Amino acid sequence: MLRPDPLRDVVLIVDDTPENLSILHTLLDKSGYTVLVATDGAEALDRARRLPPDLILLDAVMPGIDGFETCRRLKDDLQTRPIPVMFMTGLAETEHVLQGFQAGGVDYITKPIRPAEVIARIASHLRNSRQVVQTRAAMDAAGQGVVAVDPSGKVLWLTPLAQSWLRSSLDDHGRLPVALCSWLHDALEAREVRAFELLAASEQLIVSRLRGGAQGEELLLIQCKAGSPGPAALMQAFALTPREADVLYWVAVGKTNRDIADILGMSPRTANKHLEHVFEKLGVETRTAAARMALNAVTLHTTQ
Repeated sequence: MLRPDPLRDVVLIVDDTPENLSILHTLLDKSGYTVLVATDGAEALDRARRLPPDLILLDAVMPGIDGFETCRRLKDDLQTRPIPVMFMTGLAETEHVLQGFQAGGVDYITKPIRPAEVIARIASHLRNSRQVVQTRAAMDAAGQGVVAVDPSGKVLWLTPLAQSWLRSSLDDHGRLPVALCSWLHDALEAREVRAFELLAASEQLIVSRLRGGAQGEELLLIQCKAGSPGPAALMQAFALTPREADVLYWVAVGKTNRDIADILGMSPRTANKHLEHVFEKLGVETRTAAARMALNAVTLHTTQ
């Protein structure tokens, strides 16, 4: 399996025409991106789930699963939902453009492609995507996660910490547990209701309604009753700098160096350097050992 360079953004190109793939691959590679390719919708879905790219360039018209249906399936999957999708199409009629946006696309480019325009649009959407990631991660800074759901309890988006807590509790369609959905219904009807306690991933979570969001979404605040390996506790336990504590915190949550870099607004190289310092101070050699020490230290701290 191809392992992308952690210092380069990854773009997945999906097109059934070899000539288009070759042109785009060369263009993106020269522009500093790591490029993955797929020749149909089914292959694109598989690649995106196994190795989520930072952006997808998706041909609208393909045999089998067309681009519009592929995009809908990507947006139905909680793992691939955040990935921005740009459509490539020779269909410039309004109905096709609208169909792309309704399927979940963020932009479209018409064929034949204009190289400078493609690179500019990709760079813009990647910047926007990073800002969203960093903003949502900032919500976790105090050890509190946030999840946005529709009135039926289907998850629209969630912060990294909330995802780590709720991953095992969501059903196959990305919906909250039945009991929590019932609580949400009561909360919407009553306007005010007591917080809901949920056992997830061996932790006791406290869920409360934060506020109504945009386009009918509901924002829920999630707190861990037993406490999480917060950066402040890790600084105290291991004499870490604030940045080292932040990095160790996200390692304990299960994030990769690339995820940590995006969340903290730093380069993957800088994140790796901080992690090396953490390893030295903890006297360990692996991420697993570092995460175990972080979790054990905080468990001892909260029980004293």
